[in-house]
Amino acid sequence: MEPATRSVGEAKEQADGRLAGKVAVITGGASGMGRATVERFLDEGASVVIGDLNADAGHAFMAELNQAGCGERARFSRTDVAVEDDVAAMTELAVEAFGRLDVVFNNAGIGGAFGPITELDVDAWDETFAILVRSVMLGTKHAARHMIPQGSGGSIINTASIAGVGGGAGPQAYSAAKAAVISLAQTTAVELAPHRIRVNAICPGLIFTPLMHSGNEAQAEEVMRETQPWPGRGEGADIASAALFLASDDGQFVSGQQLVVDGAMLAAGPRIHGRMHNTRNLHRTAGMAYGTTGKAATVRRL
Repeated sequence: MEPATRSVGEAKEQADGRLAGKVAVITGGASGMGRATVERFLDEGASVVIGDLNADAGHAFMAELNQAGCGERARFSRTDVAVEDDVAAMTELAVEAFGRLDVVFNNAGIGGAFGPITELDVDAWDETFAILVRSVMLGTKHAARHMIPQGSGGSIINTASIAGVGGGAGPQAYSAAKAAVISLAQTTAVELAPHRIRVNAICPGLIFTPLMHSGNEAQAEEVMRETQPWPGRGEGADIASAALFLASDDGQFVSGQQLVVDGAMLAAGPRIHGRMHNTRNLHRTAGMAYGTTGKAATVRRL
């Protein structure tokens, strides 16, 4: 088992490793689960393009990687994952910089639209689906455009959520969007299987990231203790380990699956929605949460 947290310094140049010679694109790669996966993939020998809307966070991360001595195997691309030209440019950068594309991790996400169903803003609903679902379609589309002619297969990994499996783990728009991500992974897995391109979804539970705790770490840990059977909190490194399995040859016969990584939370019946400090008063507010993108949330009191 890998340690729960990893430093950038551990991601040194590797001549071997489970991803040696492979090239990956990871969206939402400047923070949280995406950042942990970038570090793990670099540590395992991959070259990585980091896609993120937050340019400040992306450039700061690249500076750390350069200082750690592994910046030659990393590139940053400021990417709005809901914009096709941005996604196309991000995947092109991987091929231009490193010669091929083997893995795409469609991980970028936001909290999205929230509030009572009677008060949800339709534009916020549409934007949530653009960032959480259209992005996965675009990432899959442009990954396949490079992987198919290469003729050596590939792995596409999508971040879904236990919120997409049943009620009680997230607001309506977020949960519905993540259910769509799971379905899209299944349908594209069937379509791309003849090309030896695997498509899977990871379904995290509560993972301790800036998107999850929104700055209130103590309250987030309290909710984890109350709702998650497993002792100890979920970390970005836990998702990175799951992504590594799906990206590597260890997962070569795994496709069309949803891999739940949640400390048995789903098995126990999630009761998360409305318990976090940033969701506790959703019956009295409505708006749009943008997570770690650098965009401020909008909140309307009812």
